[in-house]
Amino acid sequence: MGRKRIPGLRNRNGIWHIDKQVLGTKIHESTGTSDLKQAELILARRIEDIRQSKIFGMRRSWTFREAATRFLEENLHLATIKAYAGYLKHMDPYIGELPLHQVHLGTLKPFIEFKRAQGVKNRTINLHLVVVRRILNLAARLWRDENGLTWLESAPLIQMLPTTDARKPYPLSWNEQQRLFQALPAHLARMCLFKVNTGCREQEVCNLRWDWEVPVPELDTSVFIIPGAEVKNRDDRLVVLNNTALSIVEEQRGEHGTHVFSYQGHPVTKIHNSAWKRARVEAGLPQVRVHDLKHTLGRRLRAAGVSVETRKVLLGHRNGDITTHYSAPELEELIVAANKVCRKKSGKTPALVVLKTRMKSGSK
Repeated sequence: MGRKRIPGLRNRNGIWHIDKQVLGTKIHESTGTSDLKQAELILARRIEDIRQSKIFGMRRSWTFREAATRFLEENLHLATIKAYAGYLKHMDPYIGELPLHQVHLGTLKPFIEFKRAQGVKNRTINLHLVVVRRILNLAARLWRDENGLTWLESAPLIQMLPTTDARKPYPLSWNEQQRLFQALPAHLARMCLFKVNTGCREQEVCNLRWDWEVPVPELDTSVFIIPGAEVKNRDDRLVVLNNTALSIVEEQRGEHGTHVFSYQGHPVTKIHNSAWKRARVEAGLPQVRVHDLKHTLGRRLRAAGVSVETRKVLLGHRNGDITTHYSAPELEELIVAANKVCRKKSGKTPALVVLKTRMKSGSK
């Protein structure tokens, strides 16, 4: 018969969890291990930490996993919370069980080397390190225990990795845009053409709803106001429609009850799918990303002489609350600026001519 485990440990799906109360402090957390002996050592350490804190007023030793959990719970409102949770999940096997004072670049090195071996760029690894640095700073400056002591005496310096390996934006030429859009299915080509003329992010295009459309009768047009909850920076996003974007919107009207862009009766959830990847290869542009369409608009606006402030508005870098910030004359100025990137050919952009031809032939 095997030895008895010490009280306070429960096995859930092969992993030992702590479920115990010590001197009025409840401990409910995973040990992160399936080894009973190791789990008992972790529990004993946690009990001793609490006793030292309660009886002698010493700083308790918090694990990085505990700090990461608190960080996620306090920031559920952030648009990037899912990404943060993903980064922390990737790092948990490396630093999750470590006391906060043992988390530094030295103990992060195995994680960094593993990611590099996978071919992950430094820029992506830095996104993980930024979250670690933020948590350590909160633990050293803001979070306090019942004795008024911070969770961490001082935060170590977490330096970012050099990003010389970062991929640079790739704005498309008109010829490249034409090749790419011709290779795309018609419904994706419409979405990409809208994106390259409005500067919307991928999910802003996919989630675009008819009830976000705001008529501007003075100008015989409309704009879209994307609610801040759907925007990366959490500010309402003004989407100005130039002639090309407006034509696409009119073509889509009536296709779906709630969403502007749909396919076979359902909203499109993403542009970056297998069809997009195949089209890139077919067009000879395997390096192009969906976000490069936004960079393309930015480059064309600058080449057309559009001011920095106007470019920021058109690209969604500023609050777009039409009811408090933009009058009809101001909107007209924005629309004029946006129309400077419409390349004319027989009154229509080349890509729009292709789309109309394919739609008439029944291609989707």
